[in-house]
Amino acid sequence: MKSTALNLTGSEKNKLCADLWGSAGHPVILLHGGGQTRHSWEKTARQIAQSGMRAITVDLRGHGDSEWVPSGDYTFRAFGTDATTMFRHVAEMCGEAPSVIGASLGGLSALIAETSSGPLIRSLVLVDVTPRMDPEGVSKVQGFMGQRLDSGFVSLDEAADAIAAYLPHRERPGSLGGLRKNLRLHQDGRYRWHWDPVFINGDRNIGAGSEEIMEEVTARLPFLKVPTLLVRGMQSELVHEEHAREFVTLAPCARYVDIGGAGHMIAGDKNDIFCDSVMDFLKEEAFA
Repeated sequence: MKSTALNLTGSEKNKLCADLWGSAGHPVILLHGGGQTRHSWEKTARQIAQSGMRAITVDLRGHGDSEWVPSGDYTFRAFGTDATTMFRHVAEMCGEAPSVIGASLGGLSALIAETSSGPLIRSLVLVDVTPRMDPEGVSKVQGFMGQRLDSGFVSLDEAADAIAAYLPHRERPGSLGGLRKNLRLHQDGRYRWHWDPVFINGDRNIGAGSEEIMEEVTARLPFLKVPTLLVRGMQSELVHEEHAREFVTLAPCARYVDIGGAGHMIAGDKNDIFCDSVMDFLKEEAFA
């Protein structure tokens, strides 16, 4: 199954590149985590399309083939306003409110949009993310992202070695084709991550004002009325069990499942189990 290119627009009129999988059925938007691209969702998108729904995988602002915003605004609030604009666009295009699957940054973007401007969506899947997360885990993730920001990698193999050292529980892939989509080959012959460095080191980076916006989202969780599934990796370094329990206690329409043997990158660690859990939820809620 092949996808078709789709251009969406963010809140600053910034171009958001997307792929559309399937030609009919309920729309499901998939938003990747920080530092990833839309290509991380290809297996899940194919399964959604094969089930009779439409999957739309999107590169978030500053990531992949989407525009690096001139404002340099990569705060959570900016990603949330992009999501609001995107959800309204897709609803108009498809004639119905979409469901959303969001990993980490993508999940928080969707959550910010829905709690501040909803109702916008039909249902929501949050992949290993809640407004409250372990600070040490967040620091570890952002530290890894910033390690080779300037120097990059001499080869794809070197990048794969760095990822393997960071994620020792995950089997090193036999092919580097997927990794190639997350890196850009620069004129100096070195590979660098496929996202705007200002996302991490700019004045309005992803950490700027994050505590304030997360407190706002947490305070609005009792008003989150869409069916919500939190999928947590049991080995997650970011979302501990107490975070998941707090979330489903505060959000009246939320529930959560644990995926054994998975860390923060659930879809990559245990893709089949992850897809089964998500597909069951989508079929239950999208067609209710």
